[in-house]
Amino acid sequence: MTLEAPAPDASGPAAPTPDEFVAAQASPEYANLRRTLRRFVFPMTAFFLIWYAVYVLLGAFAHDFMGTPVWGNINIGLILGLAQFVTTFGITFAYVRFANRDLDPQAQQIRDNFTAGVYRSGQEVAR
Repeated sequence: MTLEAPAPDASGPAAPTPDEFVAAQASPEYANLRRTLRRFVFPMTAFFLIWYAVYVLLGAFAHDFMGTPVWGNINIGLILGLAQFVTTFGITFAYVRFANRDLDPQAQQIRDNFTAGVYRSGQEVAR
């Protein structure tokens, strides 16, 4: 049995050309999408890298502090290590919420502009 891709729908939109992608990249909508993405990604990346570096430096140079017992055999080092995982999941959750709320509507507008042929003609979208 051979699996074949379905035939393209003749009534659907044509695939964008490289020139349309260049026009879309030069559009204010795309610039705003990139700015919105960077507004989240750069600070969050800096936060996590600093947090991780602090954890590593504490582990390397603050043995007494990291070995401080909190409860039974649980010490501060173990708690901070587990907090790294919690932070990773928290950042992922925050990004998904951010993308759904802020990025996806902007990306949909760009897709709609492709479908409408806005970038084909090279004209800007009236706002």
